Amino acid sequence: MSALIIFALLLALMLTGMPISIALGLTVLTFLFTMTDVPIQAVALKLFTGIENFEIMAIPFFILAGNFLTHGGVARRMITFASSLIGHWAGGLGLAGVLACALFAAVSGSSPATVVAIGSILMPAMVKAGFPPRFGAGVITTSGALGILIPPSIVMVLYSVSTNSSVGALFMAGVVPGIMLATMLGVTTWWRAWRGKYPRQPRATWAQRGKALRESFWGLMLILIVLGGIYSGMFTPTEAAAMSAVYAFIIAVFVYKDLKLSDVPRVLLASANMSAMLLYIITNAVLFSFLMTSEHIPQNMAQWLLGAGLGPIAFLLLVNVLLLVAGNVMEPSSIVLILAPILFPVAMQLGIDPIHFGIIMVVNMEVGMCHPPVGLNLYVASGIAKMGITELTIAVWPWLLTMLVFLGLVTYIPAISLAFPRWLGMVQ
Repeated sequence: MSALIIFALLLALMLTGMPISIALGLTVLTFLFTMTDVPIQAVALKLFTGIENFEIMAIPFFILAGNFLTHGGVARRMITFASSLIGHWAGGLGLAGVLACALFAAVSGSSPATVVAIGSILMPAMVKAGFPPRFGAGVITTSGALGILIPPSIVMVLYSVSTNSSVGALFMAGVVPGIMLATMLGVTTWWRAWRGKYPRQPRATWAQRGKALRESFWGLMLILIVLGGIYSGMFTPTEAAAMSAVYAFIIAVFVYKDLKLSDVPRVLLASANMSAMLLYIITNAVLFSFLMTSEHIPQNMAQWLLGAGLGPIAFLLLVNVLLLVAGNVMEPSSIVLILAPILFPVAMQLGIDPIHFGIIMVVNMEVGMCHPPVGLNLYVASGIAKMGITELTIAVWPWLLTMLVFLGLVTYIPAISLAFPRWLGMVQ
C-alpha cells in the first residue's frame, strides 16, 4: 500500500510539469510528515551521509573536463582524424561522425556534450557535402548516446553511488559494449549510405592521416590517462576525473589555444550550473531511496517477484520494458537514481552480476535519450539541425532499431559486458 501511495504522489506531481528533483523531494516530505513516524533527525542525517560519497566528486570533474574539451577544439580534430581513416567509404562523413562520437565519448562522459561537440561541426558539413539533413541528424543523435556507455560515464557513476558497485569495474565493462554498439551503428550508417548512394570523401593519404593523428594526439591521450590510470591502479575513478579536468584545461588553453583564458570563467560557470543541477537531483533521490528502504519496498518487491516464480530471463525482460517506459517521462539520471535501488536487490537475489546489470541500465538510458518525448539528445540535435522533434524522431528510427537489437544482445549475453573486466581481474 505504501508503494502505491508513494508512486501515485510522485506521478501526480510530475504530471503538473514540476521538475523531477522537486517532485522527489516533495513526495518524500509529504509522506514522511503525514504517514510515517520516522524522526526528522534521521532524514537530515541520511541526507548528509547519503551525498557524502567520494564517487560523487567525479561528476563535476567529468562535466568540467567535457566542457573544456567541447570548447577547446578537441572535437574538430577528432572529426578530422576519423574522416581521414574512413571518410572514403560509402557515407564517409557519416561513418566519421560515428567514430568521432565514440572517440569524444571516451573523454567527455556525457551524451549531450558529445552531440553538441560533434554535431555542431559535422551536421552542417554533411548537408554541405550533399547528405540529406535527416541522415546526418540520425547519425549524430544516436551515436552521441555513446557518451554514457563508453567510459568515463556520469550515468555509471550515478549507478555506482546508488548500488555501491565498483565504478572502475563499470568503466571497464563499458569498453567492449561501447565498441560493439559503435560498430553496429557504423554498419547501419554504411548500409543506408550505400543504399542511398550518398557521397564519399576522397581517400586520405598516409601523410594526411599522420598529420590528423598528430593534431588529435593530445585529445586522444586523455583516453589513455583515464582508463590506463584506473586499470593500473595509479588513481581511483574520482582522481581520474580530477586529472582529466586539469588535463583538458591545459590542452584547451595552452596546447591547442582554442580556448582563451578569458573564456575559462564562462566554462567554469556552465559546469557549476550543470553540476549543481545533478547534485540537487542526487540529493532528492537519496531521500527518496531512504523513504523506500524505510518502508521496506525493495525487499517486499523482491520477495513478491521471487514468489511469483520470475526467473532471470523474465526479470531482465521486465526491467528493459520498465526502463524503456520510464525513458518516456524521465531523463537518465533520475531513472537510475530512483529505480536502481529498487531493482538492484531483486537482480542480486536472482544471481545477476551487478556490473552486468549496470550496463543493461546504461544501454536502456542510451535508448531513452534518443526517443521522444523527453529524449535529451533529440532536443540538443534539434537545435543544431534546425529540425522539428517529429521529423528528427523519424530520422533516427533505423539507428534506434539497431540500439534495441544491441540492448537484447547485451541483456542476455553477459560476456559482452563482463569479459573485459574479468580479464582484468576486476570481477569474478
